[in-house]
Amino acid sequence: MGKGRPLPATTASPSGCRFGSDAPIPEAPVFRPTEEEFADPLAYVARIRPVAERYGICRIVPPPSWSPPKALDVAALSFPTKRQPIHRLLARPAPADPDTFLLDYARFLKAYRGPPGRGRKKGLPKSPATLPDGRPLDLCRLFHAVKRFGGYNGACKGRRWDDVVRLVDDRARRHVPECAKHVLAQLYHEHFYAYEKFTNKPVSSQDGKQEESGKVDLDDQPSVSGLKDEGRSQSVSGGEMDAAEVSGIRSQKRRDAINKKAIGMASHSNSNGSTGKNAASAGPWKWKRRKVDDAEANKVDDQVCEQCDSGLHGDAMLLCDRCDKGWHLYCLSPPLEIVPPGNWYCSDCMNSDSDCFGFVERRKTCLLDAFQRFDEKVKRRWFGQRRPSRVQVEKQFWEIVEGRAGELEVMYGSDMDTSVYGSGFPRLGDPVPPSVDLEMWQKYCSSPWNLNNFPNLPSSVLRTVQDKIAGVMVPWLYIGMLFSSFCWHVEDHCFYSINYLHWGEPKCWYGVPGAEANAFELVMRNTLPDLFDAQPDLLFHLVTMLNPSVLQVNGVPVYSVMQEPGNFVITFPRSYHGGFNLGLNCAEAVNFAPADWLPHGGIGAELYRMYRKAPVLSHEELLYVVAKNGVSSESLSYLKGEIERLFLKEKKCREELWTNGTVKSSLMPARSNPNYIGSEEDPMCVICRQYLYLSAVSCNCRPSSYVCLEHWKHLCECSPEKHRLLYRHTLAELGDLGCEVKALSGENVKQYPFLLNDIPAPFKKVKDRYISYAQLAEDWLSESDRILHMPFLDTAYSTALEASGQFLWGDHDMDSVRNMALKLTEAKKWVLSVRNCISRIDELLLCKHKFSEKVKYVEIEKLVAVRCKSFCEPGLPQLQAYVEKGKMMISEINIALSSCSTVEHLETLYSRASEFPIELTETSTLCCEISFAKSWLKKTCDLLEQNRAGTIDIDLLNTLKLEMVQLRVVVPEIELLSNLWKEAESLRRRCQSYLQDSPVLKELGSFLLALDGTKFTIPELNLLKQHYSAACCWASLVNGILRKLFERNDYHNIVEELTGIVRDGKSLRVKVDELPIVEKELRRSLCRKQACEALATQMSMDFIEEILTQASILTIEEELPFVDLSQLLKNATAWEQKARLMLEQSAFLSEFEDHIRCAEDVQAILPSAPNMKAQIVVARSWMDKCQAYLRPRRDELGPVVLKVDDLKDLICRPASMKVILDTSALNSVLSKVEKWEHNSLSLLINLRTLLNLNVVGSTVDPLERNLEELQNKISGAIESGLSLGFELKVLNELKDCLLTVGWMLRALSFCSRIPLLEHVDRAIEEAVNLPAFLLNCPLATLLMIGLSWLRKALVLLPESEKSVKPKLENAENILAEHQKIAIPYSIMTAELEDAISKHKSWTEQCHAFFMLPDYQSWAGLLRLRDRGQSVALDCCEMDRVVLDIKKIDGWFNQCRCTLSADVNDNGSLLSILQKISGSLDNASMLYAEDCKKKEFCVICSCDVGDVVASRCVICLDWYHSSCVESLLASKQMISEYICPFCFSLESGNPLEKGIQERISKGNRPALSALTELFSSAKGFYKGIEELDLLEEITKKGCGLKSYLMQILHDADSYDGEDLSVMCKPLVVALKSTSAAGLYDQQINNNIEVILSRYLWKKHIHNILCGGRQTSIQHVMRLDKEGSNLEISGEDFFKLEICKIKETSQQWLTKAEKAAFDCGELPLDLVYGLITEGENLSVDVEKELKVHKLIYTSLFIEMFVGSFFTNQVSLQLLRDRSILYCICRKPYDNRAMIACDQCDEWYHFDCINVCGPPPETFHCPACCPNNGEVFILLPRPASEEDRASIEARSHTPPASSDKSETVEANKCSNSNSWKKSQVRVDLVKFLRQDSELDNTWRENKKVLHRTARRRSNFAGLL
Repeated sequence: MGKGRPLPATTASPSGCRFGSDAPIPEAPVFRPTEEEFADPLAYVARIRPVAERYGICRIVPPPSWSPPKALDVAALSFPTKRQPIHRLLARPAPADPDTFLLDYARFLKAYRGPPGRGRKKGLPKSPATLPDGRPLDLCRLFHAVKRFGGYNGACKGRRWDDVVRLVDDRARRHVPECAKHVLAQLYHEHFYAYEKFTNKPVSSQDGKQEESGKVDLDDQPSVSGLKDEGRSQSVSGGEMDAAEVSGIRSQKRRDAINKKAIGMASHSNSNGSTGKNAASAGPWKWKRRKVDDAEANKVDDQVCEQCDSGLHGDAMLLCDRCDKGWHLYCLSPPLEIVPPGNWYCSDCMNSDSDCFGFVERRKTCLLDAFQRFDEKVKRRWFGQRRPSRVQVEKQFWEIVEGRAGELEVMYGSDMDTSVYGSGFPRLGDPVPPSVDLEMWQKYCSSPWNLNNFPNLPSSVLRTVQDKIAGVMVPWLYIGMLFSSFCWHVEDHCFYSINYLHWGEPKCWYGVPGAEANAFELVMRNTLPDLFDAQPDLLFHLVTMLNPSVLQVNGVPVYSVMQEPGNFVITFPRSYHGGFNLGLNCAEAVNFAPADWLPHGGIGAELYRMYRKAPVLSHEELLYVVAKNGVSSESLSYLKGEIERLFLKEKKCREELWTNGTVKSSLMPARSNPNYIGSEEDPMCVICRQYLYLSAVSCNCRPSSYVCLEHWKHLCECSPEKHRLLYRHTLAELGDLGCEVKALSGENVKQYPFLLNDIPAPFKKVKDRYISYAQLAEDWLSESDRILHMPFLDTAYSTALEASGQFLWGDHDMDSVRNMALKLTEAKKWVLSVRNCISRIDELLLCKHKFSEKVKYVEIEKLVAVRCKSFCEPGLPQLQAYVEKGKMMISEINIALSSCSTVEHLETLYSRASEFPIELTETSTLCCEISFAKSWLKKTCDLLEQNRAGTIDIDLLNTLKLEMVQLRVVVPEIELLSNLWKEAESLRRRCQSYLQDSPVLKELGSFLLALDGTKFTIPELNLLKQHYSAACCWASLVNGILRKLFERNDYHNIVEELTGIVRDGKSLRVKVDELPIVEKELRRSLCRKQACEALATQMSMDFIEEILTQASILTIEEELPFVDLSQLLKNATAWEQKARLMLEQSAFLSEFEDHIRCAEDVQAILPSAPNMKAQIVVARSWMDKCQAYLRPRRDELGPVVLKVDDLKDLICRPASMKVILDTSALNSVLSKVEKWEHNSLSLLINLRTLLNLNVVGSTVDPLERNLEELQNKISGAIESGLSLGFELKVLNELKDCLLTVGWMLRALSFCSRIPLLEHVDRAIEEAVNLPAFLLNCPLATLLMIGLSWLRKALVLLPESEKSVKPKLENAENILAEHQKIAIPYSIMTAELEDAISKHKSWTEQCHAFFMLPDYQSWAGLLRLRDRGQSVALDCCEMDRVVLDIKKIDGWFNQCRCTLSADVNDNGSLLSILQKISGSLDNASMLYAEDCKKKEFCVICSCDVGDVVASRCVICLDWYHSSCVESLLASKQMISEYICPFCFSLESGNPLEKGIQERISKGNRPALSALTELFSSAKGFYKGIEELDLLEEITKKGCGLKSYLMQILHDADSYDGEDLSVMCKPLVVALKSTSAAGLYDQQINNNIEVILSRYLWKKHIHNILCGGRQTSIQHVMRLDKEGSNLEISGEDFFKLEICKIKETSQQWLTKAEKAAFDCGELPLDLVYGLITEGENLSVDVEKELKVHKLIYTSLFIEMFVGSFFTNQVSLQLLRDRSILYCICRKPYDNRAMIACDQCDEWYHFDCINVCGPPPETFHCPACCPNNGEVFILLPRPASEEDRASIEARSHTPPASSDKSETVEANKCSNSNSWKKSQVRVDLVKFLRQDSELDNTWRENKKVLHRTARRRSNFAGLL
């Protein structure tokens, strides 16, 4: 529903203080009824109501006997749950729609145009506002968040911007930064502050007049699309607006729907139907309007109200300024009286769906097990494994609710209908659990405290409600978990509510009294204005919590209740309540309403009406039904008042309707069950949605719509004359009801006197004159009487009856009108009925239409009998004639039926009656008789035919006999049927007699034999045959069992069998002779069975005696079991006689125990044995209790538990016992106790005498002695009392007295010394714990006064431990106050006087110090401070001293923080500075020329002495071996030592970790920081040693820095070849930097740069002079590093590395060309190129690698002319000269041989050479053969053995010596083959492979290496 814009709070929000308060929430009362009070719940509630209602809530603890069984199977319960975001119950943004907000804000910017020169115009931010993390800022949420805390001023005043940030940003941190709050506040002030002031500004008087007049004045406002950009350029000034501006903006917005639709969405116009009276002047910024003619307006449809679906009353229609939907002002919730100012938006546009808040029900149901696991998970999250207290849980809950502890979502199984999910209480229809007693179940089913019965209790006004309304008539079930909540609310209709906690953790409740409900709502609205603006009915939704501390702060009383399991909690009418659960629990709740609720129910009904909420039930109907049914006498006063209110309201509204012209009325349909509510549902008012029980208003234009009497004007636009009043009861009936209620209350009321009120009689204007209601009724009566005596005229009667409607609803003065209207109605009805009957008769006679309905004779007879005497009807005689004819016809029919005529005669009468025009009732009777007679005759004839066949059904015969009696005709078949029936009936009766008398078996057999072959089918006869057959079978079975019975001894089975046989025999319907025999044997067997059981187990003596008696009767007593049983009974009887004798005469305990032991041999239950044992137990118990009083008392036994009364009771108890016991020892103990008590009482009397002293005197010594003496006596008495071990009242008094005496002695001891302040405070605190009766004595009062003064004096002493020193005047006042104290504190007063004297002396010293500036020093100031701390009081001199010292101490702290953070030294500041100064001195010695002669360690700067040390051969400095180890870079040569610094520079490696750490900053302070510290200390006192030392350090540091910067600059400028020129300055800089205690970033940066350049040059130097080759990549990297280090191009090492790079690149170019030239370059040049590569500085063999490629592949690629790589190496050049075979494969591990003619090499297996190589070999190409002759190839011994067995890495060059080759071959072949000739079949060899053949033929001359051109081998492939 729509709403106007409520104005925000103009004052600061009451929540300006932080939520939460230290003030505890008071508890509501707790009631504990007795059993009698608990019997009637409502009577008990009425009894406690005067007390409990003031709190609004209370708790009831049932009596101990209340323990209802658990009726709910929670393990199998599957219930729905709702999700509850606890963190959003309060700290949530308002559900405001951002688009609507921006639209309204933009309209405000456009409408307000301030005068020029009033400042920069402001609007929306030019760039979108964002949150700190970049997310966009919701401006709408920001505005409403600030509104919650009282606007901008309220948020600033209450410092609530952190809460604003949390509401705006859901991801905000718990602690909001100050900058974020400041930015948000500045943004709000700049853009929204003026808009806030505008919305808060009240409407001007001119606007108020316009609103009152109802004028509709609309502004022409722009569309949404164009407003945002345009609004950004508009400005809003922060200044005040004048009245005219506000009036212009806040023009009235009530619009006519027709005109609005005609104009369009972008413009509005005035209502055309407004009168001149309603016209209002336009504002100063009124937009132009377009006029709309009537023709165009009529074409547009009306706007329809979204609430009542009516388009009427357009002048009261309020249109939303965004969606253009309409609402009537009176349809809104709550309704509006006038049109709201400014723009108005409906709730749908104001509220955003994304921010709407509610408890969403989960889709799936939940089992209790899963619910419990979730509860435990939540508990572990917030409290871990510990069990929190209730206070901790409550505190944590409110922190979560207020958004200060994080997010939490829980589940709550709430509002579950117990008729669906089950109740926790027993109910009659529910199954009873097996573990519950049925009687207890039924008891609690009917218990009045069972919540299922509570609404229907006798004194409840809801007992008449028939509907099963959930929560009201049917309880609701609640399954809660930790933090699940029920938010602030009141019950429906302001009912009472009762809640019972079945099991689980407690519930925490908060309640506000019903009398404070309005104050509560006001605080809620002021605290959460933004939420109530969005939802005015917020409290109806049960989704908002507010800390009760906020209510307390604002003066609203609130109380708490902690509901335990098994407790009831009751809330009273209009009491707001809420709370939460402390864990998993199950509760049940229901509403109830005693009679005292009735006034509150009226208030609740009005709230529903105001907020347009549908009620649960009709309050008017409830009042009427309750008054009709009656209530108790105590409740009549409440009911009487409500009935009076209801009557007066109804009377006033009905008379108002009559006055305004509504004269039509109708009576509502009567209830089918008027004594119960809910049997039928009434219509609802379309405006306020209330049930219309008593009355309503309707109109023919809206037949399905009804309104209540208050909203009759809003039903439609018809005139009131067209409306109709619908009423259920007249005012007279309502008044009589009130009289009945008053009469029940004892008042003597003749007629309802509450009608005699001040309400004037109604008048209305009729024909230009005013006439009263009663006078108008008299006129109507006169006219009606005239009409009644005139001939009947339908229009006159109708007009009169219609006019009577305005009087029928009235009270008793309209009774005559109602009577006359009744007469008119009856007369009209009679005349119309007479005429209708005559016309129907005439029509039937004329038309003779068979299907026309006849007029009933009864109807005509009644009309004739009720003849109206006022006038005569012409058709009446004709009706009378028909009545006479009818009477004669009826008489003739009755005579015929009564005289038993024939069927033919009856048919003749029926034919005459059918032709008569009036319907006679006897005609149908005659027809039925004729039909019945014919049917009976047919069935009788059929039965007689069956008789001839020999089979007759006796049931059919009986039916016909019964029907024969009903016949009214005479037929011959009656006699035949009667004879046949008599024969069958005689036979049936004989059978029934046998069935009833249980015949003997033989007699029955004879009877059945005689009836064999009868023709009747009789059921009794068949049943007799069945009985006979069953008896015969049973007799046969019995005879068989009895024959074997005496041979068995299993008595148990025998008894079972015989019991079954006897049972079957008794069920027989025939007498058998065997049944008595079987019964006798059964009794004997049962007796034998019992005897055996008695011998086997213990039985009672009576049972044994009964068995023996039964055996004697059955004559079986001589059998063995019965003989043994008789002996057992004899022994038991003897024991029992002796036991009874002991119990009667008493005996000792030993006698009782002996007799009990004898009972163990008796196998019977002895009656006296339990009593004997009980006496023994009692005696033993008495003796055990006596031991506590008789054994000695020890401290380790625990606290005192013995009581004197118990001892006396123990002494008296043996007199009533059966066991004789001795009590002498107990009497002795009792006498000791009584003696001690007497002595203790005398001590107490002495103490009281001493405590009554009220004068101490000048000295306290006598009093101390008396108190000490008394203290010793009391201490001894206490010790002796404790040794007794009894709980003595006097003992506690002695302890209190001892405590008091001790306290007095301590207090008196302060008179002789100056105590510590804490001792005096402890004495005062101890006095609080002293007993009141002792503390109020005169002596204690004097001591307390003295202690109070003593504490004041101690606080004033300068030496006291306190943060604030006293002032001089305070000390003097305290000293003067001592004169009034009666306790002498001489030492303390002397101390005070001395302190005052010392203070004055110190102040004189201060004045002298500050008067002489030349003599001021730091030490003198410290002395003043130290002296003043001990003797000075609070004065200005001390403040000045402390301020000066604090300034210098701050500088000291700054120095210490600066140095300690770096130096990591916990020593004093002076020691740290001295250490830094010494380190600078040591660093300066490293570059001094005369310091080289001194022997000291460079690392630690200590003398070498006798410690093991070494001297560097390069820098000639000394180093301790222990100091060098930490650097991890020293290297000790065999004869020479090199220090770590020189070694790092000489080796060319980076500095080791140890050296890098020493030269880095580390823990050393920076030189710049010390310089700043020295500069900040200007103007300090003289004599500060640390300041002087700091000045010296800064000078030394600056000098060292200047020197090092100079030598580093010189070293970096050197470009020559000698690296020692750079090395020496670097070593000095490294050593000085590592030794100095200061750090300078500039020096370190220079060292790093120069060291990098030095190491680069050192690497190149190693390449040039080291003799080892490096990689080409290394060379390229060094060249690049040189460029990066900005090495000069003229530097020696830069030139050298460039030269190496160029030489290497040139060689690689030549090698690449030679490697892939296909053999063009001769081998000798190749070998020369290889030698040149080996002599390079770059290792090309290692660096440049070719792809792994076998020689064959390379060879093939050379032929095709394509290459794989552009990289070459020495190995590739060596492979350039490798030997190849004809198979085109290089030399490998296989054996090869060379041709002596062509020098070509061949593998042995390629030319089929086997065995040892020949001495001379010619290849087949050089010496071919035709294949027939084998070539013999001899090998001379002198030639080179060119055969190889093993593979070699490569072939030696051609210029090598042959002898060397031979020797190599010999070495490689230790076992050479013998020289022989080889024969080769050349033809066969060549034919083996055609490819080889072609190769030899085409390439014979190609294999000479010096001329090989591989490019010519292209045709080989």
